[in-house]
Amino acid sequence: MGARTQSPEPDTSAVERFIPRPKSGLWDVTTLLLDFAIVTYAVEPEALARHLPPEFEPDTFVLGDGRRVALVSAVPFRDQDFRFGFAPFIRASMGQTNYRAYVRYRGERAVWFFGTSLDSFWVWVPRSGWKLPWHSARMRFETRWTGDSCEHYRLDTEGSWGRAQLELTGTQTPMGCLEGFRDEEETAWILTHPLRGFYSRRDGRLGTYTVWHERLRLHRATVREARFQVFEHLGLTTAKSVPHSVLVQQRTEFIIFLPPRPLV
Repeated sequence: MGARTQSPEPDTSAVERFIPRPKSGLWDVTTLLLDFAIVTYAVEPEALARHLPPEFEPDTFVLGDGRRVALVSAVPFRDQDFRFGFAPFIRASMGQTNYRAYVRYRGERAVWFFGTSLDSFWVWVPRSGWKLPWHSARMRFETRWTGDSCEHYRLDTEGSWGRAQLELTGTQTPMGCLEGFRDEEETAWILTHPLRGFYSRRDGRLGTYTVWHERLRLHRATVREARFQVFEHLGLTTAKSVPHSVLVQQRTEFIIFLPPRPLV
């Protein structure tokens, strides 16, 4: 399936649509994300389109050299105080990495999740209960922060799915406007603030769920090593691929609205 293209003009109605914290329910999850990073690659739109259902198309962006590209991101972090609304006194901590692509569904911007690596026995809950494409992994984080500044970040992930190595050093430079975007607001909204995600369930059906988080205050980072098995096996990156951008933030709070729903 070839990639369909669209105008690079931004969704002006979406810019500045950062919403205040909503009320969460008994089944919703609240968690504090530590050592949060977004490692983004610019990939060929046609290559990404081959891995998307017909209802979805890659969102595309034009880089400074004139190339039209699609974007995919690996998003690692450590969950702390992961808890359901009906049992706030039961809390868990674990490592997690989400693998996603920036797409359009019926004209609206969203993200497509290839899957998630989770370093926890509880991975069976989303796998079995909601048929989410989540996979067990062993993750080792080594990080050092001074205030909001990341001095050292190392992640090693082992498992049958989602092996990864990441080493980076933070900078004092705020995210700002990244290549392919019109300005900082568009960068923040599209790259760092997707609230609706879609995925292929383990039973073959399509599913969707939504999240909330406040506007992120990310800083740029310099990458020393970055390899993600998921993207390499999909043919989107190689061992020598250089990320489009790497962003980090020491902590932020997320709400995941559950249960996820089949897409009808």
